[in-house]
Amino acid sequence: MSLKTFSLAAVTAMAFALPAVADSIIAVDDPYARVSTSMSKSGAAFMVIENTGDEADRLIDVKSDIAKRVELHTHKDDGHGNMSMIHVEEGFEIPAGGKHMLMRGSDHVMFMGLAHGLEHGDVVNVTLVFEKAGEVALEIPVDLERKADHSMKHGEMKVSE
Repeated sequence: MSLKTFSLAAVTAMAFALPAVADSIIAVDDPYARVSTSMSKSGAAFMVIENTGDEADRLIDVKSDIAKRVELHTHKDDGHGNMSMIHVEEGFEIPAGGKHMLMRGSDHVMFMGLAHGLEHGDVVNVTLVFEKAGEVALEIPVDLERKADHSMKHGEMKVSE
């Protein structure tokens, strides 16, 4: 095989091996996790997810080794004033050029069967999985001091892919 043929074959193989570049660009702002007590067996994470890209994306899964089960959840009213949490299997759409808030009393990440207690200031490693953007790894601080009605801060957050 000539050098020219070998080079062409190598470039072609690399082009097929590279992942497709998504038109969504995901940013995460003001993430925090919490538990009701340091020895709780469940907890939750909240954040603002922004899609600065040209097309909608969807948060379809979440992963973490902090708990036996980690799911996307929301609260649902049964029509009689009773609220319950449910797993949202289809995930959450993040509109093009828009945001989706994961917040208390609404959509959130749920940790069930925590591996150990969480204290204020601990860090939880979480991976968000998007339909188009793929996986986004986060280090989410545990904040047990934030009040339920506390509005989300709008600072920068390190996101690694």
